[in-house]
Amino acid sequence: MLLQNPHQRDAEAAREALEQNEVVNNRALLEIFTCRKSSHVALIQHAYLTKFRRHLDHDISSIEPPHPCQKILMALSASHKAHSTDISQHIAKCDARRLYQTGPTVNEALVLEILSKRSIPQLKLTFSTYKHIYGHSYAKSLRKGNLGDFEEALEAVVKYIYSPTKYFSQMLYECLKGTTRDKRALIRIMVSRQAVDMEEIQVAFNKRHGADLKNAICQNIPQGDYREFLVTLATKASNRSIPTSL
Repeated sequence: MLLQNPHQRDAEAAREALEQNEVVNNRALLEIFTCRKSSHVALIQHAYLTKFRRHLDHDISSIEPPHPCQKILMALSASHKAHSTDISQHIAKCDARRLYQTGPTVNEALVLEILSKRSIPQLKLTFSTYKHIYGHSYAKSLRKGNLGDFEEALEAVVKYIYSPTKYFSQMLYECLKGTTRDKRALIRIMVSRQAVDMEEIQVAFNKRHGADLKNAICQNIPQGDYREFLVTLATKASNRSIPTSL
């Protein structure tokens, strides 16, 4: 993973997510479409087509059995295409108001419209504006209603977009100490966020869980090369010594 370009790495992660034990890893796919720049997503899709001779959007739309997350993923894919890079406070206020007016019952059509027509930075501003105006996050408002598969996926997307460092710090905790214990997710996060925000993730991890990430790795991973590799990644992130080309 370290030897690949980021877009090649994400293309393989997307393919693996679609094929993982015959159960689609929606969380990994959502990470790709919410935590990457539009230019990077375009490179991912090109790398996916080049290596697998398939279109990523088509493979997502063809997931069987169907899952509500497909609709969100396709909307997010559309959000990376042909949008202005400028963000608008006016649009953010209007979208926040429209989301609030639906109450705890999610208007699926409205949500998909907003997700597909707004860039990720614009969506982040919308969710920030929502919390500023109404005093609580949109994710929290979703939990007041009946959480079906669509609402659960939407709640995750809001968290990814609104505060990726908090999301990834929580994911690392779950991989190390929680019930997830997902080795693939642990490595994927540690490698993919090296040149992005791993240092900030470590700060958020310490603040939220009162523990240093490197110590948590040592306490929860058996001694050996795998643990040393993860500790090295965490140490290099702290020292800002990972080249951005990775």
